[in-house]
Amino acid sequence: MFDYSVKLKNLKLKNPVIAASGTFGYGEELNDFFPVENLGALSTKGLSLKPRLGNPMPRIIETPSGMINAIGLQNVGVEAFLEKKLPLLEKRQVTVIANIFGNTLEEYIEIAKILESSSVAAIELNISCPNVKAGGMEFGNDPKMAAVVTEEVRKVFSRHLMVKLSPNVTSIVEIAKKVEAAGADSLSLINTVTAMVINTQSKKPMIANGVGGLSGPAIRPIAVRMVAQTYQAVKIPIVGIGGITELNDILEFMIAGAAAIQIGTSNFTKPKIAQELIDQLQNHLKTEGLSSPQELVGTLEGF
Repeated sequence: MFDYSVKLKNLKLKNPVIAASGTFGYGEELNDFFPVENLGALSTKGLSLKPRLGNPMPRIIETPSGMINAIGLQNVGVEAFLEKKLPLLEKRQVTVIANIFGNTLEEYIEIAKILESSSVAAIELNISCPNVKAGGMEFGNDPKMAAVVTEEVRKVFSRHLMVKLSPNVTSIVEIAKKVEAAGADSLSLINTVTAMVINTQSKKPMIANGVGGLSGPAIRPIAVRMVAQTYQAVKIPIVGIGGITELNDILEFMIAGAAAIQIGTSNFTKPKIAQELIDQLQNHLKTEGLSSPQELVGTLEGF
């Protein structure tokens, strides 16, 4: 009997396809293209304690096989999300993963406390943010700092805790092991790769912020490698992210060790992509005689 659902420890999804944070808004924006409740889950636009306007324009630029963004985590804030955005998702019975970030440890804790009494199924910790109390070092760049924020959020949030890892580190495996030990239920990787594009006429960066995060197919081989390495080092489930545009990309991630995947940049170029890939993956699994997506996970050989 075929079962398309996946279980990320204590979080059950109807299928392994998740809309990635920052690429799907709060759900309502792309609902005209397909029913958002068909997703395995929706990871919200990153939520901060207070509303944020984000960075000045220009803040998005296309690159070969991808794009660079420096949106600056513009969002309505956690309170407005709960009041104005979450009710629509609740009505449609969408599995909601609240992506959260803070500039201090205390902000992470406060947001998690607020979400504890909400209906969100999980928190996804974005630890690729500068800790203003540590001179601007990103939480996710230091294994000890990544572990501390995970441990403290774990204390105040009782449901599924996913930690999103940055690729801009010396060893993603070391950080993965630290956050696993600190109480993470799953890992999502990777976040964007720090990058720059220069206008050769003005000799200035084409992003107002100077640098931004590279996403899209250009980073997929990096992400697949990091998933494969991390899968061998941890016991908690992994969600693969990075440049998924077609079925074969999902299969790569799953073979490397991802129990589920997130679709990001492709949502901008093809808003129906998630629904199409949900259908294609299900058909592929049935055609191959597999009873569930789990049978593909971690089947990589020769590595």
